[in-house]
Amino acid sequence: MLATNSIKVISMKRLLSLALAALGVLDASSAQAAAPGITGVPSTPTFNLQAAPAYITQPDGQSVYAWGYGCSAAPTGFAPAAITGTCNAMQLPGPTLIVTEGDTVTVNLTNNLPAAAGATSILFPGFDVASSGGVTGALTQEAAPSGTVTYTFKAGSPGTRAYYSGTQGDLQVEMGLYGAIIVLPKAPVDGAQCTDALAPPGANAKAMANWGESDFRLATSAYDHSSTCYDREYLFQFSEMDPSIHIAAQAQVAAKAGCTAGANGCSLNVPTEPYHPAYFMINGRSMPDDMDPNYAPMYPHQPYNGNPHMHPGEITLLRIIGQGRWQHPFHEHANHVRVLARDGNLLLSPDGKTLAGPLMFTTTTTPGMAMDGLFYFTGRGLNWDMYGHNPASSDANAKLPCIPDANGYNTGAPTAINYFEWCQDHNKPMQTSPFGDVPAGGPVTLPDPNIFLNGAWYGGSPYLGPNATARATFGSVNCAPSTSSGVTTVQCSGGTTGTTPPSGTIANNPSTEAGYAFMWHSHNEREITTNNIFPGGMLMMMLVDSREFVIDESQ
Repeated sequence: MLATNSIKVISMKRLLSLALAALGVLDASSAQAAAPGITGVPSTPTFNLQAAPAYITQPDGQSVYAWGYGCSAAPTGFAPAAITGTCNAMQLPGPTLIVTEGDTVTVNLTNNLPAAAGATSILFPGFDVASSGGVTGALTQEAAPSGTVTYTFKAGSPGTRAYYSGTQGDLQVEMGLYGAIIVLPKAPVDGAQCTDALAPPGANAKAMANWGESDFRLATSAYDHSSTCYDREYLFQFSEMDPSIHIAAQAQVAAKAGCTAGANGCSLNVPTEPYHPAYFMINGRSMPDDMDPNYAPMYPHQPYNGNPHMHPGEITLLRIIGQGRWQHPFHEHANHVRVLARDGNLLLSPDGKTLAGPLMFTTTTTPGMAMDGLFYFTGRGLNWDMYGHNPASSDANAKLPCIPDANGYNTGAPTAINYFEWCQDHNKPMQTSPFGDVPAGGPVTLPDPNIFLNGAWYGGSPYLGPNATARATFGSVNCAPSTSSGVTTVQCSGGTTGTTPPSGTIANNPSTEAGYAFMWHSHNEREITTNNIFPGGMLMMMLVDSREFVIDESQ
């Protein structure tokens, strides 16, 4: 389901049964994400796309008839380079086109939709597009049924943008004809030139290298600006779907099978109002499917996931697009998002030097609009030592120092497992009893596990990282996993420093895995359901792991 190199401890069925506790127990056996897509020949990339029908799946078991863009020929390459990708004849959303600032981009679109669907096209907002071939449409040149049209444009400023059908948009965009284009800076900022980061220049890169993590970024900065450097990146396209429209389109296509395009009666008349979406999707999938890997074989027409993953202190670039017709107020727990740009337009102060984008509690997505933003999590403000330091422990890692930098973080030792610890919380114990008031022995009170299973920790522990639970709370301890009804728990004995977390409620063996899961979800309650069943829809988790836990985003 998810990824990083760990044991599976709980089934998806069990996850779904937890409802609000979906915050908590997740399998971290394969954390694959990044911003995958297709590339072309440098400087003059050409993308051979087609519009075609296929079926997508939903977690409620439904197979939904849809249209989407796909590849009519094998792409030149895939990015990031560390990911092995595929590009089917139809996918939803369409292939992410990854180009570089200044490239001359060519897109050849072939219309392989049913004849009754009529013509189709692609709009590329924000680019000066020239077109050839095809037939004249209301907004652009279109590809007639079985025909082809060519679009050419120069990739201007860097950033993230949408592309989508410019033909009968109320139907064709609803059916799935949309995608993303990412323009990378021609001369990305790197190394010592990066500013406004929490870590000293190059420190996060040293930490990743020390633990053997590959670089899955498309570039080192999002824009040609020293304040847009980042460590990880993810693309999220938010959309909704009214299955009644898709059912009606499928029925009319079947009834008109074999008709001649353009002939009298060979056209669709699908009502798109009233609009009652039942499916709310991130990158074409609904929760929990969006937490499965990219290019997972069970979703041949929905290749992209929604499974962000990071270490404390890393700067994560979020590329966000509103597809479909509704606004979606999406909330990223654990921190606000600093908006960098909208539709490829970097938001700067009048002097052109300082980021001027707002900090957003929710990144509301307007249909057709794209934004780029920066997100980070450090653990600052938790008010306990999440790395589990314990001066009484015999474990050397429990006695690591925290030397604050100018910002108060332990960034001078990028090879240490407590790299980026907030030093003000160093050696602050969690309360020794998980029940009762804060004065019972620590700075916070854990939720009752019988009411709210494992709280906000998918590792089942308030401590971050393998062994942190044992060294922080048990001293010299013996822990052994046991399995009942498909659920593995860990029973620990020995030790003298308390019982946090409660014995028997640890989801993952504390000697191998423990991380935090922050729910990222739509703030429209209906949109975190799948066909009115919770949890589902526009919901995913930001998974935070300690440094010694390698995040592998490759296949």
